[in-house]
Amino acid sequence: MTEKSALKLKLMQDFALKGKRVLTRVDYNVPMKGGKIEDNARIRETLKTLNALVDAGAKTVLIAHLGRPKGKPDLKYTLKPAAEELARLLKKPVAFASDCVGPEADKAVAALKAGEVLLLENLRFHAEEEANDPVFAKALAKHGEVFVQDAFGALHRAHASTAGVTKYLPGAIGFLVQRELEFLDRAIGNPQRPFLAIVGGAKVSDKLAVLDKLLERVDALLIGGGMAYTFLAAQGISIGKSLLEKDQIDNAKKIIEKAYNKKVECLLPADHVAVREIRADAQTTITQAMSIPPDMIGVDIGPHAIEFFQEQIAKAKTIFWNGPMGIFEMDAFARGSVAVAEALAEATKNGATTIVGGGDSLSVLAKTGLADKMSHCSTGGGASLELLEGKVLPGLAALAS
Repeated sequence: MTEKSALKLKLMQDFALKGKRVLTRVDYNVPMKGGKIEDNARIRETLKTLNALVDAGAKTVLIAHLGRPKGKPDLKYTLKPAAEELARLLKKPVAFASDCVGPEADKAVAALKAGEVLLLENLRFHAEEEANDPVFAKALAKHGEVFVQDAFGALHRAHASTAGVTKYLPGAIGFLVQRELEFLDRAIGNPQRPFLAIVGGAKVSDKLAVLDKLLERVDALLIGGGMAYTFLAAQGISIGKSLLEKDQIDNAKKIIEKAYNKKVECLLPADHVAVREIRADAQTTITQAMSIPPDMIGVDIGPHAIEFFQEQIAKAKTIFWNGPMGIFEMDAFARGSVAVAEALAEATKNGATTIVGGGDSLSVLAKTGLADKMSHCSTGGGASLELLEGKVLPGLAALAS
């Protein structure tokens, strides 16, 4: 059962949009470096919705956030580069306003003609956005006659632009959100088996609820990344100076015990890449087994773990991946994450359904150029994890109420 069907959400194609001002929430929280966009995937993913709005003759007013500007204007987080990139991708001008509410925004919205697109400045330049302030939400809603929610990556947040505006405008979900919900439901709600989940990243505490829920659904669970060391410690295995969440050891034990009781294989790295200090040029050692020497830090899964993970991926028919296998930002410690990405690409080619969610996993795919080799790359790691946990996403609940 999708949230779309469970919550009776309207679709943007249900509305007559010609000549209407359509306030559209998008997720343009893209990685930036030196004022330039490093990866435009989140912008590209909105093109189907935006082209449909343009073709329908709507006056499209886009709202989005970028980074964490702490509730006040900070030009380091301006959305102007996103407007320029969107214009390039849409092959048509995209107007830009230097604020999302107030006289500048009002003037830019009033100037819009049918078929034109406007992007307003970063929502988070106002603290009222994250506070879901009703006055701010009403000021945003004034820009539209219809609201289209197409920011899957922001649906797990009850902010003014996701939940607040729905009190003042009729709303619907755009094509990106429709695709995310339908894909996650089809692949995860009714998966082809064996169903394998690969979960990495730094912290057990961030993924505890989703690990617990995945054990209800999967046939096997591979755990890598920094969180693997807490699971190893929970089994009495020495992890040296590796990342450890002491307060999560009992929870890790419970996950291992639940996996055993559910007859789900819960698999940890058989060996590791280890260093004495985390530096890009550090000398690396491959451990001989699961344990890590007392003076060393685990930074990636080792060659035996890679080989074993590859074998598990090759056997699976549905694979969900969230979180890297090591400190992938440093090339010397990226091999495990890259190998998982390559194995998933091969599995997709051989007919498996592969779903990747989470910013860091998507960064690995961007680094390897393999994003288009996956069945589905979810634009919202947090939202996809919360859906997996069985939570109702506030941005969708608001649209349905």
